[in-house]
This record gives sequence, structure tokens and C-alpha cells, in this order.
Amino acid sequence: MGPASLQMDTEPEQEPEEEMESYHCLLQAGSQLQSTLQQVAVPVSMKEVGGYIEKQVAYLSGGRGEESSVIITLPEFSAFSDIPEEALAKVFTYLTLIPRTRQPSVKFIIILDRRLDTWASIKTALARIAASFPGNLHLVLVLRPTSFFHRTVTDLGFRFSQEDFMLKMPVVMLSSVTDLLRYIDENQLTSEFGGTLDYCHSDWIVLRTAIESFAVTVKDIAQMLQAFGTELAETELPNEGNTIEYLLDCHTDKYRKLKDAIRSVSKEGRHLLSSLEASGKEEDSQWDVKLDWDTVQRLLSQLRDMESAFDGFFEKHHLKLHQYLQLLRYEQSFQEIELCLDHLLAQEKDVSTSGDTLAQTEHSLKKLDGLEANAQEVMGRAQILNLHGHQLSASHHYAMALIMQRCNELRHYSDTLSAALKTKHMHLMQTHQLLLCLGQAQSWCDEAAYLLANQLVDKFQSKEGAQAALRDIEKILEGAPSILSSGAEIVADEYQAVSTPQLQALVRKTFEKHGAVQQMIQNRQSCLRKLADKHVRPIQLVTPRPENPPRTKSPLFSPKHGEGLKFTFDLPLPGKRASRKSPNSRKIEVIHDYQSCVSYSLEGDDSPDVLKRHVMRELIETERIYVEELLSVMLGYKAEMENPELSGLLPPILRSKRDILFGNMPEIYDFHSRVFLQDLEGCLESPESVGACFLERKENFQMYECYCQNKPRSEALWRQVSDCAFFQECQKKLEHKLGLDSYLLKPIQRLTKYQLLLKELLKHSTDSVGTSELQEALTAMLDLLKSVNDSMHQIAITGYQGELCDLGRVLMQGSFSVWISHKRGPTRMKEMARFKPMQRHLFLYERALLFCKRREEHGDGGDKTPSYSFKHCLKMTAVGITENVKGDVKKFELWYSGREEVYVVQAPTLEVKMAWLNELRRILTNQQKMLRDEAYQHAQMVEHMQLSPSLSESKQQRASVSSEDTESGRSSPDPQHRSPKRRHNRRSWPGATHSVDICEGLGEWPGGMDAFHPSDTEEEALVQLSPGRYRALAECLRNGPESITVKCGDVIQLQYEDSKGLWSVKNLSRRQEGFIPASHLQIILGDSNRGHASRLGDPGNLKMRKLSS
Repeated sequence: MGPASLQMDTEPEQEPEEEMESYHCLLQAGSQLQSTLQQVAVPVSMKEVGGYIEKQVAYLSGGRGEESSVIITLPEFSAFSDIPEEALAKVFTYLTLIPRTRQPSVKFIIILDRRLDTWASIKTALARIAASFPGNLHLVLVLRPTSFFHRTVTDLGFRFSQEDFMLKMPVVMLSSVTDLLRYIDENQLTSEFGGTLDYCHSDWIVLRTAIESFAVTVKDIAQMLQAFGTELAETELPNEGNTIEYLLDCHTDKYRKLKDAIRSVSKEGRHLLSSLEASGKEEDSQWDVKLDWDTVQRLLSQLRDMESAFDGFFEKHHLKLHQYLQLLRYEQSFQEIELCLDHLLAQEKDVSTSGDTLAQTEHSLKKLDGLEANAQEVMGRAQILNLHGHQLSASHHYAMALIMQRCNELRHYSDTLSAALKTKHMHLMQTHQLLLCLGQAQSWCDEAAYLLANQLVDKFQSKEGAQAALRDIEKILEGAPSILSSGAEIVADEYQAVSTPQLQALVRKTFEKHGAVQQMIQNRQSCLRKLADKHVRPIQLVTPRPENPPRTKSPLFSPKHGEGLKFTFDLPLPGKRASRKSPNSRKIEVIHDYQSCVSYSLEGDDSPDVLKRHVMRELIETERIYVEELLSVMLGYKAEMENPELSGLLPPILRSKRDILFGNMPEIYDFHSRVFLQDLEGCLESPESVGACFLERKENFQMYECYCQNKPRSEALWRQVSDCAFFQECQKKLEHKLGLDSYLLKPIQRLTKYQLLLKELLKHSTDSVGTSELQEALTAMLDLLKSVNDSMHQIAITGYQGELCDLGRVLMQGSFSVWISHKRGPTRMKEMARFKPMQRHLFLYERALLFCKRREEHGDGGDKTPSYSFKHCLKMTAVGITENVKGDVKKFELWYSGREEVYVVQAPTLEVKMAWLNELRRILTNQQKMLRDEAYQHAQMVEHMQLSPSLSESKQQRASVSSEDTESGRSSPDPQHRSPKRRHNRRSWPGATHSVDICEGLGEWPGGMDAFHPSDTEEEALVQLSPGRYRALAECLRNGPESITVKCGDVIQLQYEDSKGLWSVKNLSRRQEGFIPASHLQIILGDSNRGHASRLGDPGNLKMRKLSS
């Protein structure tokens, strides 16, 4: 398949919908910005009238007259009559357009100051104003000359010309500044007219110039962004990788330049805003600063919107080009490997399988071995390309379907070639074996015939000579090939798969020759026996020669043989090659230091690739050590509990609770030894792919949560049996320096080690392939640690009368200060509760919020173990939140049942508050869907399982709880799920960083869980499993082809237990059937410290467990 066909295959997907939506957003943002620019832009710029504005022919002081008319002042200017009509018109147009862009119907008042001029000048100015002024002129106020002569002339001239001017514009002749105050307030006039308005003409010019320059720059930037966006949208995808790389580089360079220009103009706009804000702080602003500030702010905001739209569009376009380049290179590699595989298949067909001679067959085998070596190399490349294709698909490549098709084709080609080579190799090996056996048979026939020919007749006449000849014949008969003991038909049937006419003829020829030689031997033996019997006179009884004595078998290795024998293992450990030094069994010493198990020097090379390989080696080496440690515990402790010799040392309590002591450690060992270690070893040469490895096995790591939840029970059991002789004997055999409890802590320590190594890899993998997968893997491991930490806190809750699993998954937990206010009852307690808060530990579940009180309980050895005493429970169906509380940014409100109960919660930090608010809002938003799903599942369960009415009523009751509608700043779910309307006026909060140190949280539990000593109920035996229906109280993920998945709340039916301790289980809720170990069922159905198991069919026992208070 060539580049042209590749483009045809990917053409429908070249412009994904998301990219086109981003492009439309860019065009829309540019259109809005252009519209704003048209509204605020003035057709006449400062540059066109700058000379006359600077000479102060006319100016806008910012003052306002009656009806908010804008005042334009024409001060004393001797050369006013010399200004060209066109220039004066531009000045008036410029000054009037500035307020008209904000208020189109605004009126104007002109103050014509001619106190030092003549009537002729006034008449000329009025005439030019009437001819050139473009705005709605409300009034012209003229300050007439102050000298007596010119004032008189002006009065006479205005009296005779008044009617002419009044027809064109209203003109008022003023004798002094005092008369001016009758028309305009004092605070709207500048100081030259006796007013208090502060006005600086030079500052006005500077700011107007800056505003116009900023608007022009913004317009240019918007046009460049639109042009570049159009260029990107219309770019055709080339068929050459170098051209695509050049396009990527060019587009990136243009993008960076545009970003620099945007940053520059944004900086200019912010500086302009600062200047306008400084001017606007004065009490009497000389022009409308606030309107100018709004204009600049709006331009900046729309520029940011356009920049954001452009960033999104460029990112998607850049991703499309990058993915197209990846697809092109992947297709080229696919074509190369496909060509190699086709060539190898053709070569395989050329290898002949019809070898008539041993030499021909050996030549074909040698040729096939060379072909297999080449095929292994090519199939290895195909496997790597397949892995790359799966990585591209996992990264949501737009051509995912085509890539997966190529992966399937490569796998099919590889499987076909491998099967053909294997079949041909087996065929040739069988042919070679047959020819070799036939050759040996013919050689034996020749040797036998040669022996018979060389036996001298004269030596047979004596008794001793005859007996010696018989012994020679018997000796050669003993060395006959085994193929001769079978018949020709049996050999033909055995090698029927490789039978050819030539081989069949060779078999017949060989057996015919053997028959002839056999006949000769029988005749010779008959003669020799007669000769030997003739010379024997008295017949003596001769003890027959014994057959070959049977070989004595060496005694099996057993700890019983030998004294002082130490307990050792001779097993092929995963990830390790067998030792070649000696066949002696190797001892497993499991005390290792993870931090120093891999030592390397970084003096010579500290490049990121070398550092990543060092970290990868450490990850693999520590994983191998971890697997060895788990194996030593399984064989050295758990398996020894079945040893009859040590059964007398085993405490009776352990005979039924060994699964509690070890938890699901066998499942963890099985996963790491058979799956995860091999995955890590496959990433040795490509450390960047280890992130995908962790993500692929993310679900398997959930088994650690089960192990950690069982850890307190395991430690409580260990404290009872740690001093017994059984564990001391096992530790002595293993030569361990530390006891079993240190090794039971290894899974938790290993879980915290992964995120440290991933962080180290991520530190050296900046901007490289696989960085995103590494980051996702690190996030997944941190989330797992948080989930484990939360679940270990959850098991310390006491006093809750109900099933915690019914509340859903625990999402968050933490300590807060809480104030409570109640509306019910005669006293509201609100004011009194504000003085001293309560310290509460909150557990947020999917369906409820629990208030608990943290208690420190002293265990063995003075250790302190936290426990949480249950105080109150709020169902999420009736909870609302108020995000901000006056007086403290770290506080928020939780209100219940229409604010009947209000809880003011103070978080330790603002980040913790935001994290909880985000999670609460997510739960409240999804509450309707969750209630609908729960009601639907309940209805299905009632229909198929016929549950008792009490459970149905409780669920219906819980599904019908209502809460108040959303108010200002408050959020609450609307349980009326039948209403089609929803409220969307809630503000979305930005994601907050979790500040919980999960690793330290895990470290508190393993060594200090003494408070979780077994209670009276824990001393009882485990739940006796029997066939029937049960409700699951814990999760069990599928970990094998015959196992099934069980979720909390599922209804399961136990059928029977086989000889291996596996129960046949039906998951009635999910319609699955498989096998689950009895130890897992004990965890799924609950243990003895939560009460005895009861079946769903038993009346009054619909719930499986009750937590002790």
C-alpha cells in the first residue's frame, strides 16, 4: 500500500470534528473582535489632525453641559481664519466622533473664546463652524471682546446678523465668564473660564494616541491570527515525512512569533489600563476615562478569547499533523515488514521437504534453520511495530481503526509464517529421524553380514570356538537398532505424515535386507548350536547368564536424609536464569535493601537516556528481589504449614486462619511472577514504555487494596502466635534475619516504591516519547495509594449501625473543625455553637457523608492506633452546600433537609476545601442518575431474586428523599428525576491539588495497628460456607480464565466445592459463572468479626453483616 492509498484511507478523518469546531471558534472570536473594533474605531486618526490638535485649535475638556451635552472649546487662536476648510472639518469630525462612538445621539456645546479678538474674527469663526461642524450642535456660547470699542462693534454686528446665525445654529453672546456660569456648571469648566475642571491637553493627546495605536495593533493581530488559522485549515497533508516535519517546524515558528506579538500587545494594553486607572482616580476627570478604560478592557478580553481559541485550534491542528506523520512512518514500516514477511514465506515454500537422502534432509534443515533465524528477527520487528501500533491506538490516534487493521495483518502474517516454519521443521525432523534410523539399520545389516562372512569354519569345530561365535552373534543382535524390532507396516504408519514413494521403497528395501540377514543369522546359530552340543558328553546344568541387572535408583532428596541439612529451595525463579556453577540448591535470603540493591556510577555519562536505563534496571532488579521474597514466604512459611513433621509445632488457631495471616499474598505473587515481571523486563531497552505497562495492569494492582484491608487482622493474629516454635523453626531453616512480620509488610512497602521510581523516570523523561503515559501511570499509582490509605482508615470506623459497602466507594477522608446549627427544637444552639468547634473526621462516600470522632488507642508496645467513632451520617440525596462562608475562606457549609441542619466546616487549607467542594459538586450533579440506576437495579433484583419487602421499602425510601433547589452560592441535587428540567447555574471550581501525603499515611498503619486486636467475635471460627444465595460485602476482580468478577452488593449463589478448595459460584446480578477460592469467599462474604454469614433466603437476614459498635 503506497502513500496515495494511505491518504485515501485516512481522508475522511483528516479534519476531525473537534478541529473544525476549534476553527469555527477562532473565526467567531475574530468576528467579535472586529465588531468591537468597528464600534470603537474613529475614521479620522490623531495622525491626520495631530498638528492642529497640538496647536489647540479646539479640544475636548471632558466637561458636560445641560442634557449631558459634550463641551468643545475653541480658545483664542490668532490664525484660526488661516486654517483650511478641509482641515477644520477633520478637526471637528475627529472631536465629535470620539463621544459619538459611545453615545450616537449626543449633543454638543461650543465655547468660542474671542475676548481678545474682533467682531470680524467672531463672524468668520461662526460662519466656519456653521459650515464645518458635523455633530448635533445644541448651543454656541461666544465670549465677546472685552475692549469697549470692539465690544460695541460686536454688539451692533451681532444684532444685525443674529437672524442669519440663529437660523443655522443657536448662538448666545456672553459679556463675561460670569455669564458663562449661567449655562455651564463651574465644575464642568476649565480654569481659564473660572472653573475647577482639571485638564491637561498634552496628557489627553498622549492617551488618545496610545488608545488608537493599541486599537490598530489589536486589529493587526486579529487579522494575522485569522489569516494563519485559515492557512492551517486549508493546508493539504503531504505524502512525505520530511515535508510534514518542515510544515510542523514552520507552523510552530509562526505560532511562537504570533504568541510573542500577542504578549507584547497585551502588555501594552495592561500599561494603558494602568494609565487610565491612574487618571480615573482623580475626583474631576478631564475626559470620560471610564469609557476609555472599558473600551481597552473589552479589547483585551476579546483578544484573550481569540488567543485562547487560536491556541486550541493550533493544538488540535498540530496534533493532527503529528499523528499523520506517525501514521505515515508506521505505514512505511508496515510495508517494509510486510515485504520481508512475504519474501520469507516464499523462501519457506522453496525449502523442499521430500529429501530422499540424509544429506539432502540435513541440507534442508540447515537452510530452514537459517530461515527461522531471519524470521525471528523480522517477527521481532513486527512485534515491536505491533506494540507501537497499540500505543498509537491507546493515545487515541484519529486513524485507530486503520492502525489496528495493520496490527491484525502483521499478527496474521507472523502467525502464518511461524506455523509454516514449525510444520516444515517437524516434517524435516521426522524425515531426518526416519532416514537416520534406516541408515543405522542398513549399517547394522552390513556389519552382521560382515561378521558372518569373517567367522572361520575351522574354528567352529571345537566347543569353545562354537560358543565364542555364538556369543559374537548374540552381541551384535543386542546392538540391533530399535526400528528393526518393528515391522515395516508399523514404521510406515508411524511416519505416514512424511511418507513418500521413495521413502516407502527405502523402508521396504531396508526390511528386506534385514530379513535376509536375519535368516542368515538364524541358520548360522542353528549350525553353531549343533556343533557346540556335539562336543558336550555329560550334559551339565548350566546356570543361565543373568540379564542386564536393573539400574538402582538413587534415593530421592528429602529433608530426612542427612543430618544438619538446611532448608533450601531449588526452583527456577521468574526473571532469573538457572545457575551454571553447581547443581546444588540455592538459598534464598530475602533481606534486601531496595535503595542500594542496584549500584551504578554516573561519573562518565549523565545523559537522560542513561539515567532512565539505570532507573529501569533498579525497577527490574528490585522487582525480581520482591518476587523472590514473596516466594520464600510462600514456600518457607505457608507451605510448611502442610508439612506433617512440623504439624505439632503449629498453633491450633492457625489451622483455620492461615489465610487471614497471609491474606491474598499468593495472588499478588502469581501476578508479579507470571505477568508483571515479564512486562517490566520487556521494557528494559525502552524505559519510556513502562508507563503503558503500569496502565495496562492498573486493574490488577487493586488486589493490594484487599491485602492492606486484611493487614490489621493479620497483625492481630500475628501478635498471638509470633512466639510459637513453628515460626522460629521456619525462620531458622530460611536463615532469615528478620521474622515473618517484616516480610508480610513487603507488599505495602513495594506499593509505595513504585511511585518513587516512576517519579525518577519522569524526571529524566522531559518532552520524550512516553512521557504522558508515565505521568498517567504515576497518577494511577498515587490514586491507588490514596484509595488504599482511605480504605485502611475506613476499616477503623466503629459504631456505624449498617453496611459501609452500601454507601458506595470511599472518595475522600480528612479531619476538619465543625460547627453545628439546628432549626429544630426549642433552642437553636447556633450562637453557642460558634464559640468552640468540634474536631471531626469526615468520610465522603458516593451515597453518604459520615462524621466520626478520631480516637487514639494504645496498643501493645505503647503504639497508638487511630480509630474513628461514628457520630452522624448525612445521605447525599438530601445534602446541599454553600461554598463560601463570611469571615474565613477555608470554611464552607453543608446543609441537610432544607437547612434543618447546617454544618459549618473549616478545612485545614484552602486547597483541601476546594478539593472537597469539587468532589461534593460532582456527587450532587450525578445524584439523579445514581438514584435512577439504583432504582432500576433494585427493580430488577426484586423481579428476578424476589427479595423481601423490607429491603425494597428501604431503597424506595432512600430514592425518594428530596432537598431544596439551588440558591445563590448553594448546590443541592434535585431528586425529582422525572422532571426534564435541570439547573445549570452552578459555578465549576478549578481542580485542586491533593495535599495528602499518601505514602506517609500508609506508613502509619503497618507498624501501629495494635488497636485492631481481635474482639470476642474474632476468636470464633471463620464462616462455614454452604450452598445457597449470599450478598457480597467486598469486591473480587477476575484473575483467571475460570474466575468471575464480584462487586460489592452483588447477589451470588454458592453451588459446590471441588477437591482443590474452589467453589463453583454463580453471580446472579451479572449473570456470570466460575470458580472462586474459599479464602476469597471469606473476604467477599465477610469474616467472623462482622458476624456470621446468612443467606438471602433466610427471613430477617437480608443484610449479610452488621458492624460492631
